[in-house]
Amino acid sequence: MTSSRKKPGQLLPLVAALCATAMGAAVAPAQASSHREAPSITTMPKVDATDFYLFNSYEPGRDGYVTMIANYQPLQAPYGGPNYFQMDPNALYEIHIDNVGDAKEHLTFQFRFKHAFKGITLPINGKDVAIPLIQAGAVADPKAGALNLNETYSVDIVRGDRRTGTRGSVTNAVGGSASFDKPVDNIGTKTIPDYAGYAAKHIHSVNIPGCAMPAKLFVGQRKDAFAVNLGVIFDLVNAPLAAITDPANINAFPNIIDDANVTTLAMEVHKSCLVAGTDTVIGGWTTASLRQGQLLNGTPKKGHQTAAVPGGAWTQVSRLGMPLVNEVVIGLPDKDRFNSSKPRNDAQFADYVTNPTLPRLLEIAFGTAAGAIAPSNPGRNDLVTVFLTGIKGVNQQGVVTPSEMLRLNTAIPAVPFAMQNRLGIVGNILAGGNDNAGFPNGRRPKDDVVDVALVAVVGGLCMANGDTDALGFGAACKPSAVPLGATAFKLHDGVDQAVVPLLPGFPYLNTPLPGAK
Repeated sequence: MTSSRKKPGQLLPLVAALCATAMGAAVAPAQASSHREAPSITTMPKVDATDFYLFNSYEPGRDGYVTMIANYQPLQAPYGGPNYFQMDPNALYEIHIDNVGDAKEHLTFQFRFKHAFKGITLPINGKDVAIPLIQAGAVADPKAGALNLNETYSVDIVRGDRRTGTRGSVTNAVGGSASFDKPVDNIGTKTIPDYAGYAAKHIHSVNIPGCAMPAKLFVGQRKDAFAVNLGVIFDLVNAPLAAITDPANINAFPNIIDDANVTTLAMEVHKSCLVAGTDTVIGGWTTASLRQGQLLNGTPKKGHQTAAVPGGAWTQVSRLGMPLVNEVVIGLPDKDRFNSSKPRNDAQFADYVTNPTLPRLLEIAFGTAAGAIAPSNPGRNDLVTVFLTGIKGVNQQGVVTPSEMLRLNTAIPAVPFAMQNRLGIVGNILAGGNDNAGFPNGRRPKDDVVDVALVAVVGGLCMANGDTDALGFGAACKPSAVPLGATAFKLHDGVDQAVVPLLPGFPYLNTPLPGAK
């Protein structure tokens, strides 16, 4: 069956099914934007990067600032006590910035965590006995006496290579300390009656060496801001989705991870501290690393620690820039390799972008002929541009080195939340609006990256490109190369990212769900 000769109305059953299957192929290995996306990372949830956001701050009064949010530890059940979700003190969490265009980090923010175990005891029958919980009463302040375990962290900025570059400590603008308190997770209202107020006490104004402008810093648990319909996907698309092409039903399906929290590393830094020279575009990604080896202690010491004793060089085990890349683009044999790789070495993965398998998998799933769904433009320059080089005139750096990362033009003004198009630049093109501040020009919490990815993979960007090559994707990327035609723009997963509750300002992601109400 070739869709190029079908009328739009005849395509709707196929497109409805395609929406469901595209979501299945896009998220089934991952469980969300980047949750459990590779074999090895499934065994290391504390260093599993889930989402990375990079955007010009749209909070009123914060013009000129850039927000970076790296989320870790996916699918946190709010009731997951008694230990909840501390960060790994044996790990190195990083946010990297390439402000030159050579696919190398030139600024790196490094986060390290420490656990301070108090060992609270209670007198029981004349004996002091250790309590089994991480709290012994109500908590309202960062250093509450009732907390049995305090988490602190430090942030270093490294200029140049992340391991050998020049290092400096980020310090609190109040008091000058280089150690920051991390709020305990939202255990429940009995322990923390006002979690929003408690967490707000952990938003710090900080000084960054070499930066004239103060920055903001927050690390702590947040409600997962990603929205996707997963349950029916894992159950062989076990739901009637025939009406999914109707925009009225865009929020008709459940956001399965609406009951999950994540751990957020968030910084808001003035763009003058991030750019280099006259180029206003920066590239960003987040990684986590562990020591190369570990020795399991069969008789662990008392205290709050793991039985593993780490050693050796730092070894990268997680990487995330653009959402959904390791899920939708990278082949199964290379998923762990991608997580351990650096952007400057991405040529090894080029075939996955220039010859994507997902469109053909969709055709196989529905028994259609090759070419009924997959775009016919060779080399898929539309995907290369979005994922590897940036869009010329929007978020392409002056020096172009094909590599996977989020790219943000810091000179494009932020758009107020209420005026943001949830489909980012694609939605802006369709609506003829004035919002070029969204995905793939960076990524905001409101941007519906799943729907944009679905549109892109079936050639929707070539439809937007037009015969005149308006977006500079090349002559092969034009409407005639897209079998689904304009129907490609209707693909969505039935869940509206735009309705996810968010904060109006830093750290933007909403208060985490409590373990008990």
